[in-house]
Amino acid sequence: MAKITGNEISPGTLINYNGGLWIAVKTQKVKPGKGGAYNQVELKNVTQGTKLNQRFRSDETVDEVVLEKKDFQFLFANGDMLTFMDMESYDQIELAVEFVGEDQAAFLQDGMKTLVQLHEGKPIGIKLPVQVTLTVAEADPVLRGGTAAPSYKGAVLENGLKIQVPPFIAAGEKIIVATEDGSYVRRAE
Repeated sequence: MAKITGNEISPGTLINYNGGLWIAVKTQKVKPGKGGAYNQVELKNVTQGTKLNQRFRSDETVDEVVLEKKDFQFLFANGDMLTFMDMESYDQIELAVEFVGEDQAAFLQDGMKTLVQLHEGKPIGIKLPVQVTLTVAEADPVLRGGTAAPSYKGAVLENGLKIQVPPFIAAGEKIIVATEDGSYVRRAE
């Protein structure tokens, strides 16, 4: 097991915490004005399925569990089940949307390459690409105001995700979105 700091925990990271195997489902890095920075992590117990919200200080260390990692390709979604194919053996596995996480499952696209984490041959986690390219389905009109600060407007992406984008982004444009938090990164070339 390797030691990592609290800030290095990201969605899909498996840690040994309080005597159990926990996988990070959602993370949010927080830098309060007073006090030290921390990482707010939603953990899911791999064996029991229970959830826990935990705060990890940036200087706190935890044990990351080393896993077998294999490349899988996302094939399709069928109801609340997602089908993936092993890129080496062509074996198919089905994972529940709750297993992947609804936030992360929204970014899955047919043919997308993912990294499935296996512990003793059983899938226990999945890592998506850091960024994905999506098309803006709807974009709010630009509100012209007397503001000197940069402004953002609401937009709905092809997968139904609602995010904030700069005013120059219009419906039909392709943008790059971070899968970790669903934030706008830049226009796609």
